[in-house]
Amino acid sequence: MDLQDCIKFATENPVCFLATTDGDQPRVRGLLMWFANEDGFYFATLSPKQMSKQLKKNPKVEVCFYNNPAELSGMKQMRLTGKAEFLDDEALKKKIAEERNFLEGLVGKPLGPLWEIFRIRAGEAHFWTLPDALKEPELERIKF
Repeated sequence: MDLQDCIKFATENPVCFLATTDGDQPRVRGLLMWFANEDGFYFATLSPKQMSKQLKKNPKVEVCFYNNPAELSGMKQMRLTGKAEFLDDEALKKKIAEERNFLEGLVGKPLGPLWEIFRIRAGEAHFWTLPDALKEPELERIKF
């Protein structure tokens, strides 16, 4: 397996769970990955959110992508570990604001200036299935 397998799995299963820390307390939330390519796994958040503050204080993260099959026996997940890197890219911020403009209706105010883009560009990933339950230390690690 390689980075392309990771990109494919994340793209096909973009709803994921991202873990940060708040002091010594782990914090996990569901998140929608924006896109992935050879340059990293891209996400968006809003600057007032706690997630943004936590990532800036400690950029170490783990993300779990899950395929959510109809049958539990088909379950597969990919765990991705790395550091969040915030990007100051106006073109990307404009693009996310356009693509996720439906959120403004839910929040009730313009979000344009609040968008932040971050990516996980370097790290490690591994895939896990139910038969791997007792083999986690032996699973192939994919460096990217």
